[in-house]
Amino acid sequence: MRVIIVGSGRVGAGVASHLAEEGHDVVILDVRTEAFRRLAPGFSGQALRGDGTDASVLERAGAKECEWFFALTNGDNRNILAAQLAKQAFAIPHVLCKINDPVRSRAYSSLGIDTINRTEMMLDSIGRYMGQPPMPGAGDVTIGIAPPVPASNAAAPTPVPAATTPSAAAAVDEADEAADPTSASAATSTPPLDQDGGR
Repeated sequence: MRVIIVGSGRVGAGVASHLAEEGHDVVILDVRTEAFRRLAPGFSGQALRGDGTDASVLERAGAKECEWFFALTNGDNRNILAAQLAKQAFAIPHVLCKINDPVRSRAYSSLGIDTINRTEMMLDSIGRYMGQPPMPGAGDVTIGIAPPVPASNAAAPTPVPAATTPSAAAAVDEADEAADPTSASAATSTPPLDQDGGR
């Protein structure tokens, strides 16, 4: 099965490495070449330098044949834009978006995007460590349920709330990534491909 992962941080690189080891056709995207150092040595998938919120990059990554799409960057805005593009423009059947803000996670889930919320998962883990009962649903993927679309608007895509353009999302998310100076630190033996397919 073909899997596209946007974001080669700790989570994205870990998921990509694990799925590639299981024999899946994995393509991982990141805007920074050095981020691919987090991939496991001998990574058998494809590392593609490019923006996951750009339809032409997703097309080159094989989005038309993709079954699973994971938006796992450090930025909520970039993740939601990539997830909406995957779902609406490429009709990828399984799209998951990592969202750090619990309020946004619930809002985007109500728009039909499947989300996973790292903040709630950590709060739940800390609470259970302290002997508290588990938070209901904290460790689960929230399956998006799209609101009914009136017949006159059936072909219209769902509007994207807040920072709706790739450049606006990138600007907002850059502050999040700048706060993580270790965002690309392990080694890999697979050189990444740039947007044109070269190494």
